Amino acid sequence: MSTDHDQNGARALPDDRTLGEYRYDLVREEWWWSPDMFALHGFAPGEVVPTTALALAHKHPDDLDRATRVLEAATTGGTPFSLPHRILCANGSERTVVATGQVRRDPATGAVVELSGWAADVTAYVGSRAAEEAGAQIRAAAQTRGTIEQAKGMIMLAVGVGADEAFALLRRTSNDRNVAVRTLAELVVRAGEDSPADARAAIVAVLRRPTPGARVA
Repeated sequence: MSTDHDQNGARALPDDRTLGEYRYDLVREEWWWSPDMFALHGFAPGEVVPTTALALAHKHPDDLDRATRVLEAATTGGTPFSLPHRILCANGSERTVVATGQVRRDPATGAVVELSGWAADVTAYVGSRAAEEAGAQIRAAAQTRGTIEQAKGMIMLAVGVGADEAFALLRRTSNDRNVAVRTLAELVVRAGEDSPADARAAIVAVLRRPTPGARVA
């Protein structure tokens, strides 16, 4: 697996890594998957109709309970997440993925009406000699919630790094710009949400560009 570096030394996503996007309309109870999300699960685009039951059916049995709890916390309480877990593809093969999720609320009622995010195939990354350490770092990142954790998950997918490296990049950029980590994390999350068609480029752009008038909170 080859990994390229940009001029700032950040690692780009490997060519063989699948990055899928999804949206779940809670009002209509309808899911939308990008072509890469279908591919991630071993299907051709449109081959199956994505549903909650289908998504959960493809979770590894050992990760199903945790994934179910995370999904419930997001759809009922609006809790964002960065979730490393294993899935079983249509052909029976196993993949390790990192999924992120953020919600949109009804401005009138405050109820969660949409869940959206990305899922990246990190099987090759986790399968390296540092698999146990990398897996522990990613799982540890998923234990806490909030904007910073959500931003870390997005950076992991956009830049192709582990949880510790993602936070180090967030903190280093924060120090360089004299802006609070939380403020920078909010910019990262907003960029990903506002540019779903090209989220990776939008997130990398936030990490590179200056933040005018920013001060440490």
